Amino acid sequence: MEITTLAERPELEPALLELSGEWPGFTGYEAITQSRWAEIPRSFPEFVLVATEGGELVARAFSVPFRSRGALPGTGWDQVMIWAFRDHAAGTPTDAVSAIEITIRGDHRGAGLSSTMLGAMRDNAKARGYTELVAPVRPNAKHLEPATPMAEYAFRTREDGLPHDPWLRVHIRAGGVIDSLAPASMVIAGSLAQWRDWTGLPFDAAGPVEVPGALVPVTCSLEHDHAVYVEPNVWIRHTL
Repeated sequence: MEITTLAERPELEPALLELSGEWPGFTGYEAITQSRWAEIPRSFPEFVLVATEGGELVARAFSVPFRSRGALPGTGWDQVMIWAFRDHAAGTPTDAVSAIEITIRGDHRGAGLSSTMLGAMRDNAKARGYTELVAPVRPNAKHLEPATPMAEYAFRTREDGLPHDPWLRVHIRAGGVIDSLAPASMVIAGSLAQWRDWTGLPFDAAGPVEVPGALVPVTCSLEHDHAVYVEPNVWIRHTL
């Protein structure tokens, strides 16, 4: 297996965007995702990592450079994406890198490749002169208990002191530390008709709706004919 930047392997860009991830389908309708996602490889190829095996793409890792602005924002993933593209357009010097996501091809999941890609992301940022990598982490087992507040879930540990959540555990083992929560890291709003289309659920009762893959319930308003999902994430800091 070989891990390089997309800048070194630009021919992999089409396959990169076609690689299927494990995010629930409705997240693809988030405003920042729809407007900026496909631009990451073109705007930040030096911060996009690709893993190939036998010439085929088996994993990707997206990260973006940005100028830090004090405390990490409660609006997490959305805000760091806005900052990164705003800084890029303005030519603003950057001093930090944020992980955005890691996707592993289905037949390579469960073999530790996500940890390898995170390590490569850390190494890439350090090699480019950065001293910090941050990550608005989406705990990958939180969807199993959507009613649990993130403030409780994120700090739950096993007997060995490591996080209960597998993806948080990968980050801590790699040298990261939990910095804070991002209570409104990603916001997805739509009409009830849109949510029915996105999820196949009826959305016919006001109040919280548990949606497969969602980390917290979606709030449904019959009176206003809309539903809103506000996803909390966990900020992790990696000192490089």
